[in-house]
Amino acid sequence: VQLVESGGGSVQAGGSLRLSCAASGHTYNFDYITWFRQAPGKKREGVAAIEVGGNQTYYADSVKGRFTISQGNDKNTVYLQMNSLKPEDTAMYYCAAGASGLSLVAKYFQYWGQGTQVTVS
Repeated sequence: VQLVESGGGSVQAGGSLRLSCAASGHTYNFDYITWFRQAPGKKREGVAAIEVGGNQTYYADSVKGRFTISQGNDKNTVYLQMNSLKPEDTAMYYCAAGASGLSLVAKYFQYWGQGTQVTVS
């Protein structure tokens, strides 16, 4: 399984970005994708999770109401729409895939992308 993130960049506070996570390879090996983020000196944080091919989503309180996770029609691409961005959203954002359930906990995910940087000033 390969995961490739894109869509990061620099925006001003209050702005929006949409991140993409494209999955390829043995995509039948996972049923859930979660977006994580990690800022320098801080712990990795799960922010949004989705059941691939299903309807379940789950959000961290820190992003609820501002971020929306969704999937493309082919179910191999997952998006993270980020609105009302704040400086504290600045981090490297990673998508991760696993089969253990809808979760924001990193240990349940076997496959990780390389990340895309989001900077909010």
